[in-house]
Amino acid sequence: MSLAGKIAVVTGAGSGIGRATADALAAAGARVVAADINRETGEATAATLRARGSRAEFLPVDLTEAASISAFAQAVAESVGAVDIVVNGAGWGQTCPFWDTPDEIWERVIALNFVGPMRLVRALLPAMMERGSGRIVNIASDAGRVGSLGETVYSGAKGGLIAFTKSLARELARYNINVNCVCPGPTDTPLLAAVPEKHLDAFRKAIPFRRFGKPSEVADAVVFFASDSSSYITGQVLSVSGGLTMVG
Repeated sequence: MSLAGKIAVVTGAGSGIGRATADALAAAGARVVAADINRETGEATAATLRARGSRAEFLPVDLTEAASISAFAQAVAESVGAVDIVVNGAGWGQTCPFWDTPDEIWERVIALNFVGPMRLVRALLPAMMERGSGRIVNIASDAGRVGSLGETVYSGAKGGLIAFTKSLARELARYNINVNCVCPGPTDTPLLAAVPEKHLDAFRKAIPFRRFGKPSEVADAVVFFASDSSSYITGQVLSVSGGLTMVG
């Protein structure tokens, strides 16, 4: 699947699934804008891609701040122009009983996993609509499809991102813009490392493949949705979970 000549924005590119996605898109030939709130890790991703011969640059963004998203979109327009692919890869959650979760955690989780991606898409969308083509890939979570113990607010935010994907796909089909969603199951990332060990053991036992996913395996699904191989697919949700969730 060649993405030669395409420009891709990937949020959360400093680590985990976001970094693996930036790597996979670059390997397919895309020029990558690695976006992250963490300048050190984001710049490291871009530098690694450049060292491999790909075109890549880092631009900072805080998806919990509307002003930061607006500034980021302006910087993207000035540095690379209209983008072809937008990947909402940034995400964060905290395992905690719903009734013990403070408001500030709710607000951060919802802003980062749901409101921020919507704002980013809205900021980058006009140029894609004007050109009449593009790919938007939202990385949600199977928690948003079937729920997850101790992640009620996170599940709700990711469920919102899934519904946003479907509705936006209907609106943008007339502009030849595909909008799809990848839902990772438990994946070996820094986010998973923060989950209590007893929950990790339960996850492993429940996964038919008896292992956690690799970030690169999620990235492969993103590249598929970003490529011409999915030209007639929009509004779809693909779980990459080793069979943990089999949603009809």
